[in-house]
Amino acid sequence: MAYIKFNKSELVNLEYALKRELIAGSSTGSYGNTTICMCNTRKYHALLAVPVYNFDGGRYVLLSSLDETIMHGGKEFHLGIHAYGDIYEPRGHKYIRDFEMDPNPVITYELGGMILKKSLLFSSDSDQIMIKYTFVDAPAGTVMKLSPFLAFRRTHALTQKNSQADLSFREVENGVAYRMYEGFPYLNLQFSESFGYNHNPLWYMGITYSDEYRRGFDCREDLLVPGEFTFSVKKGTTIVVSASTREVNPKGIKSRFTRVLSNMLPADSYENLLLASAKMMVWRTPRGSRQIYAGYSWLKPGLLRETVIALPGIALYGLGDKKLFEEILDSLIADNQERLFSRTTQIEAPLLMTDTLQQYIHYGADARKVWAKYGGTLKGILESYLPGRRAEAAVHPNGLIWAQKDGTALTWMNT
Repeated sequence: MAYIKFNKSELVNLEYALKRELIAGSSTGSYGNTTICMCNTRKYHALLAVPVYNFDGGRYVLLSSLDETIMHGGKEFHLGIHAYGDIYEPRGHKYIRDFEMDPNPVITYELGGMILKKSLLFSSDSDQIMIKYTFVDAPAGTVMKLSPFLAFRRTHALTQKNSQADLSFREVENGVAYRMYEGFPYLNLQFSESFGYNHNPLWYMGITYSDEYRRGFDCREDLLVPGEFTFSVKKGTTIVVSASTREVNPKGIKSRFTRVLSNMLPADSYENLLLASAKMMVWRTPRGSRQIYAGYSWLKPGLLRETVIALPGIALYGLGDKKLFEEILDSLIADNQERLFSRTTQIEAPLLMTDTLQQYIHYGADARKVWAKYGGTLKGILESYLPGRRAEAAVHPNGLIWAQKDGTALTWMNT
């Protein structure tokens, strides 16, 4: 039985379902994030958001969502859900029977006597999400239509209909690829089964993100649906979709799905969920070093304060990896020389390094070796708070640290 499970009464209640999210990340820095009913409520939500190093290395939403329509006997069942102002259309959440995390998200839909299971799986080592559709029950002659909603914009921004967008596509093996703007990677949509494709680019205008609206931020954008994919299905049909920044062998999509799934920890306990989350928070930079992602899906990797706080829990008590602990810490020190020793807008962050190393020793590291390697760094940090060393902070004669910089919040407590 799944450790995390939601029933139909919870999932059809949007006030409840829209406040509960699922998220998965990769060691490459990409992620997928949405609500349990598959309705995006924040501009950061996406099925696939990836770092784009041709720009600033920040993360960009490529695939916002993938809507399903099931057709049989002259009837259409639209499983997607989007907000347009206060109106939700379509309202595909009404067909959801249950949601399980076992170990990946699996959503079961029941519609017109048909049962469909949708299983979402994010690759742990590449910019790829795979979605597996299994028709538990469906009569012959049933058709599934998939409509991708494309954004190709920074996670912190919103996009609008424009004439600069490239509305074309290119063929790849058993799929198509899109790139709306120069400099982006291609988004490759490939399938394990044969399909039909109708290229008919349409902008869906005014899609609204309710959480952004509630917070008083810009909340509406236009998304491009470049075309529709159609599949003939029946009882027992299984289709796996790969959305990735690289082309894959479509003949191996199903086996890759099985392999990635088998390597996941079972989601049968709170501890295993924490361990899976710890793995997800570590990514490898283009230069090969590893860092901690301060937070999906809006904060950057390698932030000083967030890393020194989270590092012992993730690398030591979570993953039990002393080598990883030192690798991340060494990279952090090398990348934050100015913040550690001369100037920072996070006054407490350099000082937290002492607690990070104390926890390392408490975990079992040799205190003498730790001091030999990091003692100079700690002394440099402490000395940097002496009067005259930092413009924004100094130790007063009473031993307390005074900090002030006009127009700048110097700790998270007064932001």
